[in-house]
Amino acid sequence: MAVPLRHELKFFITPIQYQVLSRTLKSVLHSDPHGDENNQYHIRSLYFDTVNDSALYDKINGTANRDKYRIRIYNLSDAVINLECKSKYRDLISKRSARISRDLAEQLISADPTGLDRTTSGLVGDVFREMRTNLLHPVVIVDYVREAYLHPAEEVRITFDMQLRTGLNSIDLFNPDIPTVPPFDHDEIILEVKYNQVLPPYIEGVLTWALRDGAARSAISKYVWCRRFEFKDY
Repeated sequence: MAVPLRHELKFFITPIQYQVLSRTLKSVLHSDPHGDENNQYHIRSLYFDTVNDSALYDKINGTANRDKYRIRIYNLSDAVINLECKSKYRDLISKRSARISRDLAEQLISADPTGLDRTTSGLVGDVFREMRTNLLHPVVIVDYVREAYLHPAEEVRITFDMQLRTGLNSIDLFNPDIPTVPPFDHDEIILEVKYNQVLPPYIEGVLTWALRDGAARSAISKYVWCRRFEFKDY
């Protein structure tokens, strides 16, 4: 089955821009059903990379087509565990996702491919191939708080990602007490806008108005930012 391709726009925004845009979106879009009373929830992802850090350097070098694998949980709970592959095809993105068990997650975290070749999941099969051929393994935990707004037209999804923190050398995904530190010098807020083909004009108008003081589009990668303390050559 073909994976749908979507547009994704990213911006660093100021706290004032966030406050204005968040209040406005509450009145014109739907709140994410997974959010709390403030329409927010916590995301923790454990990202994987190859022995040569292909995902890291493909992003830094602007490689047109690239993949990133991760395991993602919500609100530090193992109730929902997703294995995901986010792919970039020039200016478009896609995401494949599969719900997995805690046992399988622990196996992947240990970078053990045993038995994965017998899976019926294409995504798990791809992870098996990458583990066997490129020594895919977990490298960094990425934590943040997300606030999200949705609209059915063009499947618009607008998110604010805040309080970004990196797990440094820990890959203990399910441990709520691992030490984390912010990779940013300031508490930056990341705005992401995703949609299918065309951003509805009235939503584009809201964004233009709220960001009228300036917010440059940027190729922001939370994954790359969270590996900044590894003293790699980039």
